[in-house]
Amino acid sequence: MSDDVSTQIHEAIESAITENPVILFMKGTPDQPMCGFSARTVAILQSVGTPFAAVNILPDPRIRQELSTISNWPTIPQLFVDGEFVGGCDIVTEMYESGELQEALGVEAGENGANGAPTPEPAAQEPAPLSIENRL
Repeated sequence: MSDDVSTQIHEAIESAITENPVILFMKGTPDQPMCGFSARTVAILQSVGTPFAAVNILPDPRIRQELSTISNWPTIPQLFVDGEFVGGCDIVTEMYESGELQEALGVEAGENGANGAPTPEPAAQEPAPLSIENRL
């Protein structure tokens, strides 16, 4: 990857983190997560009720590479709140269950989760239609 393209992607990611109070870098989109960890993180954020931006890292592998250099975290999803890296799915889940996530997002924990409330599960996804590669 050329240094110019790498720098552009890096700057675009940093800009997105700065411009969005809550942003989730994930596999897929909130409407169609492409992995269970991303789906669970989206379900937690949606249950808390705080609006969030989302970036699908799948279309360009360079996004994931540059994101990992910014966060120093190898896995996806990655949640940022007020420009600070929060963590991945496991950390977001633990924070949700303890009420720390709601506090970080400025939401009353009693209203949306924590205090013994179960962690929300992602909505069941319809299986993708069967796709066969045409090699003729």
